Amino acid sequence: MKNKAEVVVVGGGVMGCSILYNLARRGVTDALLVEREALGAGSTGRSSGVVRMHYSSEVNARLAWKSLEILRNFGELVGGDSGFVNTGFMLFVPPEALDSFEKNIAMQQSIGIDTRIVSQEEAREIAPYMQVEDAAGICYEPQSGYADPPGVGQGYAAAARDLGAQISLENPALDVEVKGGRVAAVLTAKGRIETDTAVIAAGPWTGRLMKKLGFDLPLTPTRHEVIFLKRSIESLPTHPVVGDLVHMVYFRPEGPDLTLIGDMDVEVEADPDEYDQKAGMDFVEEMWPRVVRRLPALEEAEYFTGYAGLYTNTPDGHPIIDRVEGIEGLYICTGFNGHGFKESPAVGIVVSELMVDGEATTVDISTLGMGRFKAGTLNPINYAAKVIG
Repeated sequence: MKNKAEVVVVGGGVMGCSILYNLARRGVTDALLVEREALGAGSTGRSSGVVRMHYSSEVNARLAWKSLEILRNFGELVGGDSGFVNTGFMLFVPPEALDSFEKNIAMQQSIGIDTRIVSQEEAREIAPYMQVEDAAGICYEPQSGYADPPGVGQGYAAAARDLGAQISLENPALDVEVKGGRVAAVLTAKGRIETDTAVIAAGPWTGRLMKKLGFDLPLTPTRHEVIFLKRSIESLPTHPVVGDLVHMVYFRPEGPDLTLIGDMDVEVEADPDEYDQKAGMDFVEEMWPRVVRRLPALEEAEYFTGYAGLYTNTPDGHPIIDRVEGIEGLYICTGFNGHGFKESPAVGIVVSELMVDGEATTVDISTLGMGRFKAGTLNPINYAAKVIG
C-alpha cells in the first residue's frame, strides 16, 4: 500500500467503488480506496439488488433514474456486467397512501421516468399470477428490475484500477488526521496515508468515524432479513419486482426459479461488527403468508435459504452527500436507508463533481447536506421511503 495519495476513499462497497471510478474518470487517478475486508463485504454483498425509480422526493428519483441508464448499459459505459434483469416493477398501495401515491407518480413522470398508474385489469395482464383486488392504487415501471450489487462494485473497481487508481483490502480506516482545519492523512490498520482529500463512504461504520471527528450524526445501522423461496416454474414461471405496501413485503425473482422476499415494516438496530447474518425461522413464518397474499402460487414453494444485511438509516429516509463543514478536504457519502445500490452509479458521479468541480450538476443534491438535521430542514417523508430493497 502506498503511503500518500491525492484522494483516499474510505469504504469498498458499491458506493465507494463508484466514487473511485468516477474520480479516476475525471482525471483523479492518484486515488486510493481502503476497505476493512473484501470489496462488497458489507451492505453491498447483502443487498437485495432491486432497481426501481419510485420515490417521494425528486432527488432520490433523479439519482435512481440516472443510475438505471448506467446499469442497463454497464458493459459499454463502465465495463463488466451489472447483471441487470429487466422484469418491470409494480407497486401496490392501500387507500391511505393513495393521495401521496398519485403525487409521487406525477413528480416522477415530470422528470421523465417511465412509470404509470395501471388499473387492476391491466395489472392482471402484466402479472397474471398476481392477486390485485385489495390494492387501492397500482403503478408499473416497465424498465425496472434487479441487478447484481457485488458485480457492479467489482466492475467499478476493475475500471478504476485500469485508470490508475489503487485499492487496499483488509485495511480498515481507523481515523482521519486533521491539522489546521483540513485533512492531513487517513490512518488505517496498515499505516498512515498522507492526503489532503478524503471521502467517507463506509456505510454502517461511517457514524463511528464521524464521531471521532466530533460529529454525532443520526446514522442508525439496522439489520434487514431476506429469504429465498424456490418456486415451481410450471405454476409460476416469473414475476415482476414488487413493492407491496398493503402487506408490507417486497419481492423479486432471482434466477430461473427463486423469489427473494424482504420486509417493509420492521428493522432492528444492529452493531455492524456483531450481528446475526442468518435469517431466522420466525422471519420465514412471518413473511411467507404475506407474500402469498399477493402471489398465491408461492404457497406451494419451498424454503431455500436466507440471510441478513445492514442498512444505514437517517431520520428522513434520505442519504447524506456533502462536504464536512469545518474540515477542508473531507466529504461524506452515507445513510442510504436500503436504497443505495440502485442509486450508486449516479451517486459516484455527483460525488466526483462535488469533489472536482465544487458542485454537483448531474443531480441537485442540495437537500442532502449533513447540516439539515441540526437545522430541522429534513426532507419530506411518506410511504415511498419504505419501498426498499
